[in-house]
Amino acid sequence: MKRDSWYSRRTASATVVAAAMLVCARAAFAQTAQSFYTGRQITLLCGAAVGGGYDAHARLLARHLGRFIPGNPTIVVQNLPAAGSLVAANQIYNTAPKDGTVISLIQRGMLTAKLINPGQVRFEVAKLNWIGNMTTEVGVALAWRTAPHKSAKDLFDKELIVGGHAGVDPELTPRLYNAVLGTKFKIINGYNGTTDIALAMERGEVAGIGDWSWSSLKQQRPQWVRDGSITLLLQSGLNKDPELPDLPNALDFAKTESDRKVLELFLTQKTVARPVIAPPGVPSERVATLRTAFAALAKDREFLVDAEKANLEVALMPGAEVERIIRLIASAPRDVIERYTKAFAGTGAR
Repeated sequence: MKRDSWYSRRTASATVVAAAMLVCARAAFAQTAQSFYTGRQITLLCGAAVGGGYDAHARLLARHLGRFIPGNPTIVVQNLPAAGSLVAANQIYNTAPKDGTVISLIQRGMLTAKLINPGQVRFEVAKLNWIGNMTTEVGVALAWRTAPHKSAKDLFDKELIVGGHAGVDPELTPRLYNAVLGTKFKIINGYNGTTDIALAMERGEVAGIGDWSWSSLKQQRPQWVRDGSITLLLQSGLNKDPELPDLPNALDFAKTESDRKVLELFLTQKTVARPVIAPPGVPSERVATLRTAFAALAKDREFLVDAEKANLEVALMPGAEVERIIRLIASAPRDVIERYTKAFAGTGAR
């Protein structure tokens, strides 16, 4: 009995000491982070053009993240839209300062870019520091009101001319559908993002788009949905959007289990639709500071109200969860990766 009491007292004493040490460590950690970021500026590279959904999320993040970083640094957005975030991701990995003063919001296609275009990808996704993810997306394929396409079935029977942005969803998704499902998208590349493709649709240059985030469509062209300017044909995501219960999912048209797995590998990226990264080599305590600040936004009323005013959907995912998804992608079976790579072979995706 005495031994038990002594043991209990000793354990309790050790617990108190450990707790005190943890408090002191956290205080020192916060003080170190504050001394580094005080008076500094963080550059947020946005790997997309001004005016689109990625840009809107980047600017929302820039307005609020600094409030939760000790020292309250200012955050300035710099757009690097070239090659669907490839320039931004390569820069973050290779030449950006590795001190926590440069971060990036990249397009989700970068998660599997090396499988499609290994020659131009100069980064390893597993070695990036994943700060978090702004939201999860479901994409939609749609046709302009003058197109003869009125249902998903028409995508298999009639050619639909869609605008493409090389190396990202508006090009890659319909190209994958053609290769795996047998749809008849004709992709016209050369547009610098969905904003440009939307204008091209209104001008009659193209008849639709093969993949546009449903949330971005509602935010940028709500009148299209409201007045019937477009026909929604197909949605793309691991799960259907609750607002689109009757719109077929691309996974519904997979003919074999292999087809389904290839599509799922691609669609997993939509779970990490707006990822935020930091370079490899950033001191671990600063990565932790950035992750903690990002996570704090999930419950911050000012941030959430601002997102609502901007008509932006947010569903913040912590960096550790993003890393888990990155590992899932990396562990895809070899035969699935081979089919995935083959589907984009010779596309010139960049």
